[in-house]
Parts: sequence; structure tokens; C-alpha cells
Amino acid sequence: MRDDTIPKTCPMHAPDDHPKLPKPKVGVLLSNLGTPDDTDYWSMRRYLGEFLSDRRVIDYSPWLWQPLLQLIILTKRPFTSGAAYRTIWNEEANESPLLTITKQQNAAITETMKALYGDDVLVDYCMRYGNPSTKSKVRAMVEAGCTKILFVPLYPHYAGATSATANDQFFRALMEEKWQPTTRTIEPYFEHPLYIEALAQSVERAYAAAEKKPDILVCSYHGVPKRYLMEGDPYHCQCQKTTRLLKERLGWDDTQIATTFQSKFGPEEWLQPYTVKEVARLAEEDGKKNIAVIAPAFSSDCIETLEEINEEIKESFEEGGGEHFTYIPCLNDDPAHITALSAVIEENLKGWLD
Repeated sequence: MRDDTIPKTCPMHAPDDHPKLPKPKVGVLLSNLGTPDDTDYWSMRRYLGEFLSDRRVIDYSPWLWQPLLQLIILTKRPFTSGAAYRTIWNEEANESPLLTITKQQNAAITETMKALYGDDVLVDYCMRYGNPSTKSKVRAMVEAGCTKILFVPLYPHYAGATSATANDQFFRALMEEKWQPTTRTIEPYFEHPLYIEALAQSVERAYAAAEKKPDILVCSYHGVPKRYLMEGDPYHCQCQKTTRLLKERLGWDDTQIATTFQSKFGPEEWLQPYTVKEVARLAEEDGKKNIAVIAPAFSSDCIETLEEINEEIKESFEEGGGEHFTYIPCLNDDPAHITALSAVIEENLKGWLD
């Protein structure tokens, strides 16, 4: 459906009977993972069905995977996932924290882009799974006159199951456009100095406010099957580099920081060490009774941080004899994070809006 509220004029030097078009703009489309519309069974089933049917996420043969998914996993998991989401749900806005935070990031980046480029840039956001869909936002941007679109997956690190599948969905949306805009996608920003600085500042604030200084900082990244690394996915190496750069910025040594991976799913081996096991081992074997956990691969707090880290992983640490557990929130809409993201966007707009 065409949006008749967008001002349109005839292009310069066009005949009077030429169709009117909106003023050309550059679109900046932020993309996050996604969110269920609600916590009830059917909302969760729709969301999990879309997510777990993505071949970038689960690459087993559909002949084997889909019967298992549809007949077993999606009959049970929506109940447990819905219960987990209810513990973190933003009741006031009736939405997940990830959606709330993505809206806040979008608003802050919109303000920054407006200060830099005026009305020549339109900023919006979409989700890879769930709503608002990538397809609907691409359509809206084209309708608004965006002849160029910079697509910005909100993942610092590249992985096939995150950045690549977001890009896939963006490209699918473009396939349905009669007049495709010129497009770019951003490079991973896992080593960008302003991103590392934003992480470091969040750690320094948390350590300064901690009741007891942590013995070690655990950088917990979302896991992927180890097989993906062996097949060429650079995610593991990029996570390791982020930890190293953060350590160097903080002026620490190797005993003060560790890299782990969370959210293992399925029977095969994933990237290790597993966060849930490593935090217990740190308490039991290494005597690290006071730890802090940060999740550098997540641009916004979500079910994997607010529920998994702050509940399941914390519980594992305490059962191992841990005493003080500090969760350092994701960067969310922290001003230093918005500065970093805006810098990445500005760098990728060069040549379009110089």
C-alpha cells in the first residue's frame, strides 16, 4: 500500500505529467535479532518456529530437522520460553526488553543523524524474526524516497547465524522491490576503538560501584557450533580479539579476564568453554568467589542476558561456591555506545553524504 502522506514532487526537468516522487533520501536501517509479540503459547511458537527454521541458525537437513522441530520442540518449548520471557517482560509497554531498547537506540541514532545530515537521512529499525519485519521496513523506506539504504545489523561480531542471516533477509526484501535502492551493509565493528572504549567504560563503572571488586571479568559471548568455526566462520576469532582489546584498554593481565560462550543448543559440540560450566569451575577450582560477567556480543539486553546470565549462569556460579556475582548490562542506549554506532554509520555513509 502506498503512503500518500509523504510529500511528493515531480523530478527536476521532468514533464508536467511525470509521476510525482518523494524527495530522495538515504535510509539507515538498524536490524536486531527479533522478539515474540507476546509471551503466550502461539506468539512464542510463531517466533521460535521462524527462528529455529532458519538454515543459518540450524543447518541440519530439513527432512530430519523439521519433523523434530514441528512435532516435538514446538509443542513444548513455547511454554518454557514464554515463562522465561515473562520474568523479564516490559509490562508497561507490553513488549520484550530487546524491543524497548532497540527503539531507544533508534531514537538516539535518529537524533545524531539529524544533527549531522538534517532531513537527508531516515533512520528506522527492523527485526530478523518477528515484528517489525525487515520486509515491511524496506518497503516503507522505499516509499519514503530512500534511493540508498545502509543496512546495519546490530551485532559487533560477524557470524553466519547473526549478521549473515540479517543480511539475507534484507536481500530477500530487496528482491521484491521494482526499483531497488542502492545498498550497503556495514562491516563488523568488534575492534572499533569507540566500541572498545564504550565496553571499557561500562566495566569501569561497574567495578567502581561493586560491593566487592570482582576477581575476574568473564566475557560471555553467544555460542555457535564448533563446526561453524572449522567451516570458516570468523566469529570465534573476532570474539577473542574483542576480549584482548578490552583487556589492553583496561590495562589488565590475562588472569583478570576470560572468554566464554553461552546458550548451547542441541547435541553437538559448541565453542568452549561454556559459560555456565566455567563460572562454577572458577568458583570451585580457582577460588574466584567474586566475578563480573559482561556480554560484548549483544548490543542490547535480551532473554540471553537478563534471564540466562542473570539467573541460570548466576545460579551455577553460586552453586559452585561463588559469593558475589555482578552482571554488567549490555551497552544498550548508553551515550558511548550511541557514539560508537553513529561513528560506524557515518564512516559507512561516506561517498553518499560527504
